[in-house]
Amino acid sequence: MMKVFIISLLCLFFLGQQVEAKKHLLYVGTYTKGMTNGIFVYSFNDRSGRLVDLKEPAISNNPSFLAIAPNKKFLYAVGELDNLDSISQSGGLSSFKIEPDGKLTLINHVLTHGANPCHVSLSPDGKKLVASNYTGGNLSFFNILPDGSLSEMVQRIQHEGSGPFPGRQTEPHAHSARFNATGKLLFAADLGIDELKIYDVTSGEKMVVPSAQPFVKLEPGSGPRHMDFSADGRFIYVINELSSTIVVLMKYGGEWKQVQTIKTLPKDFKGESWCADIHLSADGRFVYGSNRGHNSIAVFKREPNNGKLEMIETVPVEGNWPRNFIIDPSGKFLLVANQKSNDITVFQIDPLSGKLKYTGFKVSNESPVCLQFLK
Repeated sequence: MMKVFIISLLCLFFLGQQVEAKKHLLYVGTYTKGMTNGIFVYSFNDRSGRLVDLKEPAISNNPSFLAIAPNKKFLYAVGELDNLDSISQSGGLSSFKIEPDGKLTLINHVLTHGANPCHVSLSPDGKKLVASNYTGGNLSFFNILPDGSLSEMVQRIQHEGSGPFPGRQTEPHAHSARFNATGKLLFAADLGIDELKIYDVTSGEKMVVPSAQPFVKLEPGSGPRHMDFSADGRFIYVINELSSTIVVLMKYGGEWKQVQTIKTLPKDFKGESWCADIHLSADGRFVYGSNRGHNSIAVFKREPNNGKLEMIETVPVEGNWPRNFIIDPSGKFLLVANQKSNDITVFQIDPLSGKLKYTGFKVSNESPVCLQFLK
């Protein structure tokens, strides 16, 4: 009898351990609209889905995109501006130390030498950083020093060309750049010229050089914006802002080729909408993309062998203009930054179907445009 009692207690103990909530720090980048505070810090409960403002904002001007170092000690933010340097129409980058309580302490500022940087990412080893300058149509590269500070710019690559979309593709618009998991390749989406650029990462004087396959040319007028990778590195998923599509790229031998293009909107939708962000689920079974205008998250089932997608649903974001979204570290929730309705909404992810269900949780935040978890 005593043995049964002890086993029951142990079962209860382990059950309690399994359902114990974890709290994660969430950093929110914004368009500041003249206000001083730009980066906001929240605590997220991965059991309830609740967000709590920690009231520890950081001063930053238009930090429209954030990136956290792999060692979790530093955060980097763009300053999406074009007036920090009168000669080069430069935007800026800021580095911050992440304190034990989540508060951010400024380390340094540098110029990007390109106008309106809108994206920043780090190499897997945390030693290299690339900023995408939207209006400048170029990429800026920096070293990250041991104390987390940014070096001055060590390389800049100017894109060239244009596209057919009226008013949006008269010149290059570098919108995002990401290192692959090995850190040996860098991919850059340029909305203005309909290209996904490919660079080899080097240890020489230049941080990157064009790869043997220097780019993938996408459908004219598509406007590639963001991307995500499959865990095995065989597939790249590129979301196109102007055509509201996702392109699936697969590597055949040494070359990346398009295997599918799929719409992110319902077939009967007739209005105006622009894609923004894209993420794969933690298990790689689902892909999510945001629609601004239709104001929804498109949910796709992913076939792991050929990488192709099948639309499951589109879910209203319960807000306006979902510029950015993120899946929480537990993989159970998806959070959406709704730029024009000034709020963040929280959705629960069904682990079997990948479908989204609105939790009813919404927090107010002025012009949120980037969400990053300290994982």
